[in-house]
Amino acid sequence: MTTKILRFTAALSAVAGLPAIAGSMNVGVEVPRLDVAEYHRPYVAVWVERADNSVAATLSVWYDTRMRDAEGIKWLKDMRQWWRRTGRELTMPIDGVTQPTKPAGKHALSFTEGRNPLPKLAPGQYKLQVEAAREVGGRELVTIPFEWPVKQATNLNVKGKSELGDITLELKP
Repeated sequence: MTTKILRFTAALSAVAGLPAIAGSMNVGVEVPRLDVAEYHRPYVAVWVERADNSVAATLSVWYDTRMRDAEGIKWLKDMRQWWRRTGRELTMPIDGVTQPTKPAGKHALSFTEGRNPLPKLAPGQYKLQVEAAREVGGRELVTIPFEWPVKQATNLNVKGKSELGDITLELKP
């Protein structure tokens, strides 16, 4: 019965021009509250890497978008891993991807496969990468490996040690 429903849904989508069933990805990023003399909001990059470390998608980039003459862009290179993998090849700002920096707290991001900025992903092993860098602070990279496509709802999480708090990844078929 389930197979017939899936075939019917795929056929209906093709005929009606509707998108086929796609997986989704919800990412939680916690920016910890730090007790330091001079605090600056971190720049944060969230992206998906393939098993060979090539970038499948840049999902979100937080930086100081309000600086005069777009000067905030020049500090993106402080997120070294993201910058080396893909950042230096991108032209900022990117619609639907770049955002202003966020205050301390938990922040939620949602993505649907096939909708910008999450393209259709080939089946395989991937890594969610979250990197943060803060002026007069440190840098941190957190990695969560996962398999795509997702067969059942999955919740994964990792805790950062300094510039990042809880990073969560919820995958849905």
